[in-house]
Amino acid sequence: PEVTMTVAHPALSAGRWHELSLAEQLANIGSEVSRARGWQGKDEKIFAGAVGRALELFDLTLADPRWPKTRGRLKELARAREVFCGAALGGGEYGISLADMDGYFFSFAFAAGISR
Repeated sequence: PEVTMTVAHPALSAGRWHELSLAEQLANIGSEVSRARGWQGKDEKIFAGAVGRALELFDLTLADPRWPKTRGRLKELARAREVFCGAALGGGEYGISLADMDGYFFSFAFAAGISR
């Protein structure tokens, strides 16, 4: 899918994202992962939009000045982004699906108290 990188979350990218806890950030990423999963193979445009928004949120999380202070956390975030890209493209070298990624992020939604 062709993914365009426009700012889909202007309020979040303006700084509000950095007010959320890590669990809340990951739960929001998970919402886009779930949306991508739901549209994969059904509507390429909506699917690509969800993938693009998820990548934007990953990048906002990676840029959050609170997280680089803990190297392990930053490494896990970067790896999760990498695995998500592979899953969105069909599994890649990790053999992970969007359903697998959805399950990974569900625990963060639960921890953040966000219902889907």
